[in-house]
Amino acid sequence: MSPPRPRTIDEILAEARARLTRVTPAEADAARERGAVIVDIRPAAQREAEGELPFAVVIERNVLEWRFDPASDASLPIASHDLEVIVLCQEGYTSSLAAAALQDLGIHRATDVIGGYAAWRAWQASAARAGAAGGR
Repeated sequence: MSPPRPRTIDEILAEARARLTRVTPAEADAARERGAVIVDIRPAAQREAEGELPFAVVIERNVLEWRFDPASDASLPIASHDLEVIVLCQEGYTSSLAAAALQDLGIHRATDVIGGYAAWRAWQASAARAGAAGGR
C-alpha cells in the first residue's frame, strides 16, 4: 500500500472552507449579539501588536480543540456541540482550518470570519467614518 498523495496547504484550506459558512465581520457581530462566541486564536504577540476585540474569548490555536470539546477534561464550561463558535485569526486563513477542526469534533456551527481581525478592524473603521459623516 502506497502512502497517500501529498496535498498542498491550498488544497487543505479549500477543503476546510468548502465545509464552512464563512461570515463577514458584520455578520459575525450580529451573531455575537444573538449569543455566538467569537474566539480569537491569534498568539499573544500578534494581539499585542495589532489589538484585540474586547468581547472575544482568547484561546490560542494550540489548545482550541481541547477547550471546545465537551468530552475534554480541559473544556470550557460553555463547550457544547451546538455552540455557535466564530473563529478569528489575523487574516482569515488559520481560522478556517481551526473552524473545520472544531466541526470535526462535532461543533457543527463552527465557522470563521472572512478576512479575520484585519477585516474586522477595517469594518469598524468604515462604520465609524460612516457614523461621523452621518452626524454632520
